[in-house]
Amino acid sequence: MEMEHINENTIRVLIGNEDLADRGITFLDLLGNHKEVENFFYSILEEVDIEDEFQGSEAITFQVLPKSDGLELFISKNASVDDVPNIGSFNDLSSDEASEMIRKQLEASYVDETKDLVDDSVRSFVLELSSFDAMIQLANEIYAKTMLANLYKYKEKYFLQVIFFLDEVSVHEMENEWSKLLEFGQVASVTPEVLNEYGSCIMERNAIELTRYYFQ
Repeated sequence: MEMEHINENTIRVLIGNEDLADRGITFLDLLGNHKEVENFFYSILEEVDIEDEFQGSEAITFQVLPKSDGLELFISKNASVDDVPNIGSFNDLSSDEASEMIRKQLEASYVDETKDLVDDSVRSFVLELSSFDAMIQLANEIYAKTMLANLYKYKEKYFLQVIFFLDEVSVHEMENEWSKLLEFGQVASVTPEVLNEYGSCIMERNAIELTRYYFQ
């Protein structure tokens, strides 16, 4: 982890993928787990020693950006939350609210960033399910932390879009996970773009975990 002072009011913290691995956390964990977000970022604030760096400051704001080699965190004092986009204030939020705000920043930045990613960085597949019961069975047998999963309903059928990040999973591991998923459905003929535009998204990002939670 690297830290530098941009100016007297702002600290920039670079958190590399190796730092994430050393802490036993992945980018997907941060997108999907409130507690992981809270624990991780508050540990970063302790290491940066915000209380010492920004003594007497009433407002501490932050901006989180995902990068190909990790995360970039900007921490500022006395900045106007209204004047700076994608910035949130720790001071007026509970820990749960702060972690949710961080997660939303990561998700929004990820969506913007992946619009320009080449296929070598991200793989997306769509599984057509025979029924919602098949989704329940899948959720109770598949435990994978290496992908995002969105569940759609389109033309009275259920589709599971899964997204793999090749900086977090090998091609071999991805193929193994996809082959397991195919035991519960078949390769869909519709694309993620069609589902996103014309389908109804029932569960986003953590569809497998959410289905397991509600229907186990």
